[in-house]
Amino acid sequence: MAQQFRIDADGTGLHARAWGDARNPALVLVHGYPDNHSVWRPVAELLAAQFYVVAYDVRGAGASDAPAALREYRMPRLAADLAAVVDALLPGRDFHLAAHDWGSIQSWESVTTGPLTTRILSYTSLSGPCLDHAGYWMRERLGSLSLARQGKALRQLTSSWYVAMFQLPVLPELIWRTAMGRLWPVFLRRVEGVAEAHPNPTQTQDGRYGVRLYRANFRRKMLRPEPRYARCPVQLLVPTRDNYVGAELFEDMHRWVPELYRRDIDAGHWVLLSDPALVAEAIAAFAEAVEQGRQEEAFAGQRVVATEADNMARAVAS
Repeated sequence: MAQQFRIDADGTGLHARAWGDARNPALVLVHGYPDNHSVWRPVAELLAAQFYVVAYDVRGAGASDAPAALREYRMPRLAADLAAVVDALLPGRDFHLAAHDWGSIQSWESVTTGPLTTRILSYTSLSGPCLDHAGYWMRERLGSLSLARQGKALRQLTSSWYVAMFQLPVLPELIWRTAMGRLWPVFLRRVEGVAEAHPNPTQTQDGRYGVRLYRANFRRKMLRPEPRYARCPVQLLVPTRDNYVGAELFEDMHRWVPELYRRDIDAGHWVLLSDPALVAEAIAAFAEAVEQGRQEEAFAGQRVVATEADNMARAVAS
């Protein structure tokens, strides 16, 4: 039975749930767009026997508040929300972190900078690159003389067509209000081949308000990326049939993550729904290995090692 909480994040109310025994190692789950915390529910229930699992609705989603001002959705504010959740439910405790889609994008902020870097034990990221890393990746490929490298960038831009649409005023919200909210389960079933176990009563507002995340962050991050280095072991779970986030986007991740492990999965974007047992197993195995200090041995076959050139570039940037 999950517990429910209401958390104040500097005036914005956040809704959170927790599963399992609070004495177990702590694990925080962050959802993406256009979902809320319930997309993690099948995974959370599987992990609850081993971890104290916390999931919350990011601002603009589910039962959390949806501030009107666009500046309230910028990365520092989202990182502060995660800090508010863990300070309220895991006071003074270290924790493992796992996130999907936009939840992964925003969680990189906390993994690479700020007060939580000393408390995050491990990070498992699904289908969500750091926007700064993606900005460097895109810039290097679009500016390359290699047609193959340029082609990778153009393919990703094509897959991310919706990001450009979300920058338009009014239209995305109108689409969600008039049709997409009602048709979302049909889209998931017919296009992605998945279904949520329970209907989402806030689907329309999750889609409408979540657009603000993209408007507040994408252009500034992609045009002016900053060097960001992870401070904890990171596990990338990369669905190879993801229609929105290409596996190629993670080619350079070892530049930014000193201790990186990558596992490709034969699945689509919503692997949380199509194969929750696989996701739960991957998160649990990695977190347990980190707890025991044996991740380098246990995941040696998945380790992605930086080259000497990468190390030199990192030293210069630092």
